Amino acid sequence: MSNYEITAPSDLRKLISAGHITGPTAGMAKGYTQANLAILKKEYAFDFLLFCQRNPKSCPLIDVTEVGSYIPSLIAKDADIRTDIPKYRIYKDGVFTDEVTDIIEYWEEDMVAFLIGCSFTFETPLLEAGIPIRHIEENCNVPMYKTNITCEKAGIFEGPTVVSMRPMSHEDAIRAIQITSRFPGVHGAPIHIGEPSQIGIKDIAKPDFGESVTIKEGEIPVFWACGVTPQAVAMQSKPSIMITHAPGCMFISDLKDEKLSVL
Repeated sequence: MSNYEITAPSDLRKLISAGHITGPTAGMAKGYTQANLAILKKEYAFDFLLFCQRNPKSCPLIDVTEVGSYIPSLIAKDADIRTDIPKYRIYKDGVFTDEVTDIIEYWEEDMVAFLIGCSFTFETPLLEAGIPIRHIEENCNVPMYKTNITCEKAGIFEGPTVVSMRPMSHEDAIRAIQITSRFPGVHGAPIHIGEPSQIGIKDIAKPDFGESVTIKEGEIPVFWACGVTPQAVAMQSKPSIMITHAPGCMFISDLKDEKLSVL
């Protein structure tokens, strides 16, 4: 993983499309923005665009492709959204039906791809501030949970907010709030700190997506809105087809993280 930290995004995308990288992308291409993915047919695109506008903490948009285009031209002009993500998930009528390493056979000429800001982006400044990131330390996928926090409905789209969790000391949690507040384009500040049951999480050791991580004595769980929210929304809203990234397997863009930060 360490060599991937300094590998250029375009080179990582080539490795991904060739099938050499098939797992989570946390820690890769340090300093470059990673993105969640949601692909829908044109008939659902406006509703989903409105959903993202109404739920900017969970779904901060960083690019939307033209109808039928698989090139996210604003953030990676030479990319192919059909092959450049390690793993994709296919949802049909709200049911998760398949996980694949490319979506060429699923692509249709009336599809629109939405690239959504990812919390992996603010992990670099957290690490630079000396704040440990447990899922990177333990070389696993970040834990993600469905909550009882309801998204604002838009058209057919509705459902629960999904959160990602990073355990931290109380001191680090305060600093993390300050740091991540500078990144509203990639979920911004945490939406909850502390007791998981207050946001509907029954067992912190059993995430709905990703993998569980160690919470050490004296640490508290810190929760950020998560770009896996569209997958939970797809299961509830049941569009005929929605294609997403597999949780933790992001699109690595050419966009520098600093472009999404504010002073």
